[in-house]
Amino acid sequence: MIFFELFTRDPDLVKLPAGATLFKEGDTGEHMYVLVSGTADITVKGKLVEQATSGTIIGELAVLETSQRAATVTATSECALAKIDRKRFHYLVSQTPHFATEVMRVMAARLRHCDEML
Repeated sequence: MIFFELFTRDPDLVKLPAGATLFKEGDTGEHMYVLVSGTADITVKGKLVEQATSGTIIGELAVLETSQRAATVTATSECALAKIDRKRFHYLVSQTPHFATEVMRVMAARLRHCDEML
């Protein structure tokens, strides 16, 4: 099973209209999200760093550490997102190890992209 399929039938999806902000750089975060449908821009210091599409993991650092958000996420179309708190994250990691690998893959790709930008 592809990890994204875990969230397509989530009964408590967060709905976000086009133009709305999911969270802003500097906000305190306690949840990560999986973009189930729609598109969103991820910006850092006003610079576009990623265009998120269905299946994108967003805000993953919030479930790993307590810190301020590193980016701003703004819907560019109507979005539906699965909201994942620390408890659910740990459950998913224990029950679906591939999910943990996918989160690490996303973090590595973002770090590599950030290095390239510098």
